[in-house]
Amino acid sequence: MSIRSNQPPVRIALIGAGAVSDYHHVPGIRIDPRAELVAACDTDPAMLERRKTEWGIDRVSTNYEDIVNDPDVDAVVIATPNFTHRPISEAAAKAGKHIMCEKPLGLNAAEVRSMYEAARDAQVVHMTAFTYRFAPSMRYLRHLVKSGALGEPRHFRSQRFLDWPETSWGWRQYTDTAGAGDLFDMTIHRIDFAIDLLGPIARICGAVARFAPRDRTADGASCPPSQVDDWSSIIGEFESGATGVWEGTTLAKGYHRDGFGHEWAEINGSEGSAVYRLHEPNTILIGRTGHDLAPEPVPPHYLKPASSPRDPNEGAPATIFRYDLIWEFVSAIVEGRDAVPSFLDGLNAQLVADATLRSHAERTWIDTPLATP
Repeated sequence: MSIRSNQPPVRIALIGAGAVSDYHHVPGIRIDPRAELVAACDTDPAMLERRKTEWGIDRVSTNYEDIVNDPDVDAVVIATPNFTHRPISEAAAKAGKHIMCEKPLGLNAAEVRSMYEAARDAQVVHMTAFTYRFAPSMRYLRHLVKSGALGEPRHFRSQRFLDWPETSWGWRQYTDTAGAGDLFDMTIHRIDFAIDLLGPIARICGAVARFAPRDRTADGASCPPSQVDDWSSIIGEFESGATGVWEGTTLAKGYHRDGFGHEWAEINGSEGSAVYRLHEPNTILIGRTGHDLAPEPVPPHYLKPASSPRDPNEGAPATIFRYDLIWEFVSAIVEGRDAVPSFLDGLNAQLVADATLRSHAERTWIDTPLATP
């Protein structure tokens, strides 16, 4: 459903005015005629002053309560440190604002469940910013799996390798502000892939490790050492009988790829295999018995959702699909439906991530049944 010409745009406020909002969300709002950026919130007043000019807005605040209680705001996008997600989201739900929140939604599944229930009970649209679901090759891979083109899915495999500096991550490296490291920041996306593609994960065993002390900032100043993982790994069994393997690290030397790193998500089915890669999101690898995996262009129908306002031929392919986050969020609001992925999807990924930490601590397999509405 498209917005009527006489229907006012969805008025969006960004809570968190840093790089993620500038890179993902502002361009998405700008190209969608159904949306308008009206306000921003950040704890850094200097940042807000810059954003007023850069983003062309007048309404800014360092207090999120001013934003969520503003009658001229319809929806919020939360892109703040992990430990702030729950109070901001629940305040927004109480105020009747639609909510998109960056992942992980909270520090643990109990927080995420509380966020989901608050948004559900307030009957507002809620969305988890699982960005990579919108990559063209991931959308096409989902079609191949769901249509049966690969036969019966047997194996899921995910790698996310980054070559990051070993200096401080700031708030991201402490458990009370981030929850976990690579596991919550990167691997949680791939847990969501797997559930979306192959259905519920029945049980997992997992491990995490920390190699980089991160006790120095980029300019050489000392800081408390990291408390979180910079490597994570999971072995899983799906309810369908399929198996899964996930590995993520921020310490893979030589995997820079212009900052995008290496990402590989693969399905092996009884009839064929297919691979999504972040650095070439408009190309998929497909192979069948007796042949090698070979690149094929993603069919035009899967380069973007049909009503998305972006042009898939303009801009860097590994960047522009991210604008469809806003398209989906606004579409759900305008059409009066649930957003995909929702907070419930965020909760189910969080349950598996939490189980990974528990599995490592207890050195055992953990059951991971899906949460239901």
